[in-house]
Amino acid sequence: MNIIVCLKQILDPEIPVRDFRVDAEKREAIRGNANLVTNIFCENALETALQFREKSAPDAKITALIFGADSAEDSLRKALAMKADSAVLVTNDGAANPDPLAVAQVLAAAIRKLGSFDLVMVGRESGDWGVGQTGGLLAEELGIASVSLVDSLEKNGGGLLLKRQTDNGWERVEAQMPLVVTVTNNDQNVPRIPKTRDIMMSSRQPITKFSLDELGVNAAEIRAGGSYYEIVELAIPVKDINCEFVTGDTLDEKVEQLARKIAAVTRAL
Repeated sequence: MNIIVCLKQILDPEIPVRDFRVDAEKREAIRGNANLVTNIFCENALETALQFREKSAPDAKITALIFGADSAEDSLRKALAMKADSAVLVTNDGAANPDPLAVAQVLAAAIRKLGSFDLVMVGRESGDWGVGQTGGLLAEELGIASVSLVDSLEKNGGGLLLKRQTDNGWERVEAQMPLVVTVTNNDQNVPRIPKTRDIMMSSRQPITKFSLDELGVNAAEIRAGGSYYEIVELAIPVKDINCEFVTGDTLDEKVEQLARKIAAVTRAL
């Protein structure tokens, strides 16, 4: 069985609020001192794939796939350290944040170039833009079915039995492969911490690289960011906060002043 897990490298969402900046002209976040990390939902997908292999498909081969900048090699090295079998990087030499359709087109082209596959797994959404559409669009590009918000899966005869979240609880879904699955988080698919030895070994493993031109996609459109949608404006909300100190020589006077100010604000509302 061949499993492909699609990952994304993003700006660390744990960056302190005081350090977060955006470039209003480019309409994107500025990296500054923040780290680049693997999107947590993508890591949930990788962990789910690893657990599935351990429990149900010991012969499965897991390939980590990223469409991103050269820096995304770090995320692929971590995937290898977590015990993915191979890693593939499609180099993004164009728009920093291509739209989900452009990403899906590139990932589908890379998957077709890799050859046969049985299962494609992606995170339910990215931790930066949170659009949550790449998985469904990827399934359309590949011409196969998809199941969303899955948190675990197991073999079911020649197919799969998937557990997925819904607004009202849980569903069990039977599906045949090939299949695209979008993975959500739960207590059981928290990403494992790679061992030091595996981290060291991952630095020696090869990473396959494809350019957009090698994949036969509309490279010019992908480099431009696609035309699926447009970010019109990006800004950090600004909220003015006024602070006043109550005065008085005694505690009673301060309490009275505070009560008067609260009453005044209440009347104004």
